[in-house]
Amino acid sequence: MHPSTLLLSKQLPTLQYTSTPDRFDESWEAPLSTLLGLGRAAGADFIEFFLERVNYISCLAEDDIITSITPRLSKGAGVRVFIGKADCYVSTNDVTFSGLKLALEKALSIMGLQLPGANAYIPAVNLELFRDYATIKNKDSWLPECSSIREMGEVLLDANTQLQQKASHAQSRRCVYFRDWQEVLVAGSDGTFARDIRLTQSVGYSLLCADGAHRSSISKRVGSTSNPNFLRAWESQSDAEEVAHSAGQMLYADYVDSGNYPIVMANQFGGVIFHEACGHLLETTQIEKETSPFSKKKGEKIAHESLTAWDEGLSPTAFGTIDMDDEGMPAQRTLLIEKGVLKNFIADRAGSWRTGHPRTGSGRRQSYAFPAASRMRNTYIAPGEYTNEDIFASIDRGIYCKKMGGGSVGATGQFNFSVDEAYSIENGKIAKPLKGATLIGEATEIMDKISMCSQDLGLAAGFCGSVSGSIYVTVGQPHIKVDSITVGGR
Repeated sequence: MHPSTLLLSKQLPTLQYTSTPDRFDESWEAPLSTLLGLGRAAGADFIEFFLERVNYISCLAEDDIITSITPRLSKGAGVRVFIGKADCYVSTNDVTFSGLKLALEKALSIMGLQLPGANAYIPAVNLELFRDYATIKNKDSWLPECSSIREMGEVLLDANTQLQQKASHAQSRRCVYFRDWQEVLVAGSDGTFARDIRLTQSVGYSLLCADGAHRSSISKRVGSTSNPNFLRAWESQSDAEEVAHSAGQMLYADYVDSGNYPIVMANQFGGVIFHEACGHLLETTQIEKETSPFSKKKGEKIAHESLTAWDEGLSPTAFGTIDMDDEGMPAQRTLLIEKGVLKNFIADRAGSWRTGHPRTGSGRRQSYAFPAASRMRNTYIAPGEYTNEDIFASIDRGIYCKKMGGGSVGATGQFNFSVDEAYSIENGKIAKPLKGATLIGEATEIMDKISMCSQDLGLAAGFCGSVSGSIYVTVGQPHIKVDSITVGGR
C-alpha cells in the first residue's frame, strides 16, 4: 500500500505489509508512515520509531586458554510519543506491523491519548527520500569481512603469549575482544527516514603482576569503528610492550604522599576527566534539570583561556564516530568551549525542545530498549600552543599522571579518579614512579586551572553510561598542565 493512501481507522487491523524481514530498506516506508499518521491522528505532537538489529560477539583469553565466547543476536524497536515537552517511550521485540502498532497504542495511552474512531481518516506521514548511509558508504559488506571466531581466538592467544614474554612477575594475563554490528532505522513524524550500519570493535590487555607483597595492575584498550580488518591490523606487540613496561614500573613504585600538587596529565585517555567532570554537565539532560553549574553560562568564561574543547562524530574510525545519531540527524562538529568561553551544549531532540538549545546530532542510546538522550561522541580538549617540554619545565615539584584508571563523578561535577601509572616531577623532569594516587576536585574549579595544553592531541576509546544506557565514546586531549589539584595518597 502506498504511504500517501488515505485510510479509515477501521481498515488498520486488516492491513498487510511485506517489509523485508532481514534488512531495513525502503519497504519499511509504507508501514511506518501509516503508523506515524495514526499517532498524529490520535493527537500526538511528534512520534518517532527506532528499529534495530544487532550481531555481537566477544572473546576472552585468560592466560593461555580461551575461556569465553559470547554471541548475541537481537532485533527490536521503540516508539517515542511527545505531547508538548512531555514524552513516553515503549519498546518491543515484535518488529511486525501489528507489533509496532501495539507499541504505539500503549505509548499513546500512557500519554492519555485515544485511537481515532472507526470512521476517522488516517493520513500517512510523508517521509523524506530514504537516507541510507549504509548503502552510500558500502557498509553492507562489513559483517562478513570481519574476523571469524577461530581468527579471534588465535589472535588473542598469540597476544597473551607476547605479553607473557615481555612482562616480569606476571600473575594474570587477560586479552578481550568484541565486535558489535548494528543496523538501525529511524522514522519520525517530521519526515525523518534514515538507515545506518555501525561496526564497533575493541581489543585490549589486562595484566596483573606480583612479587611478594608488591602488586601492580595495568590495562590498555584500543577501539575503532568502520574497519572490518581492525583485529587483523591490531599492533598487539607494541601494546604488550607498553603494558608490560608500565606494570614493571608500578610494581615497586613508592606510594604518593597526599597533598595539593601541580600535575601534568598525559594525552589520550587523560581526557576522561574532562569527559566526566565537564562533558556530562554540558549535556541537555543535565541542563533541563538545572543540576549543572554551567546551565546559565553560555557565552561566559568557564575555563582557562588556554582551553578549547570539541564534541563531534566525524573523526575517521574513532570509537564515538557516527554518520547519524539515533534520531536520524547527520553527525557534525560541536564547539563546546573556545578559549575558555562556553559556546554550545550537547543536545538531543527532547533536550532541545526543553531547553531551547539547538540539536547537535547527539541523540544516542545503547539499544532499542532506551529512548535517545543527549550524549557525547568524540569529546576532547584541542591542541594548544605549548610543547611537552614547556609544560614539564614549568613545574618544580609535581606529579605526572601518565595512565588514568576508573573513578566517579557527582551530579554537579565533584569527581575522584585513580591514577594507574604516575611519576614524580622534579625540577621539570620526570623522576621516580608513584602509585596509589587519586585526583579529587570539582569541575568548576579544575576547568580554570588547565593553564597549558600541548600540541600532541591523542584520542582513546571509552564506554559511557548514562540515562540512555552504555554507549561507545572517544575521550582525548594533548598533554595538559593543571596548576593545582588535590591528590589523595598515603
